[in-house]
Amino acid sequence: MHAIVQLHVNGDRYETGVPMHYTLLETLRYALGLTGSKQGCDKGDCGACTVLLDGEPVLACLTPVLEAVGREITTVEGLAGAGEPHPLQAAFADCGAAQCGFCTPGVLMSAYGLLLRNPAPDRQQIRDALAGNLCRCTGYTKIYEAVERAAEMLRARTEAAGPIAATATDAPVPATAANGNAPAAPINNR
Repeated sequence: MHAIVQLHVNGDRYETGVPMHYTLLETLRYALGLTGSKQGCDKGDCGACTVLLDGEPVLACLTPVLEAVGREITTVEGLAGAGEPHPLQAAFADCGAAQCGFCTPGVLMSAYGLLLRNPAPDRQQIRDALAGNLCRCTGYTKIYEAVERAAEMLRARTEAAGPIAATATDAPVPATAANGNAPAAPINNR
């Protein structure tokens, strides 16, 4: 059986038909063309599929798509601002925190969820927030350093520009398909 679902992803509303058994990850990747979230273990072990659901990190491979209806979904495609990377993305590049890149989208989303809840996390809080994200390449130290640097960058931006200006630049942008497939068109913008 198929269902028509309406999803609110990265600030845009989408309507698409999917098999009722689809997970949020399958819907994002195969119906909407948002391939940033990776399909790793399909068991909830690796964290490569992490997205935010109402601001909280969830494993999209274990989340039935029907549980995401009516909720705000943020994927790695929604992190970057207009024409510039999010401070987390910039810090990952500056610190060399992304190696092969497979785990990076999930790590970024877990870190983003942490920074939304806690703008000044200590190293242990970062470790705890990223405990569900496996990385075979980096040894984690550079990842922790990148999250610390991003937190500093976000705090400095907030202090310099004020809270309203700082959050406006962190707003998600409309998604595009990275795999060349045409994504489902948004119903309307915002």
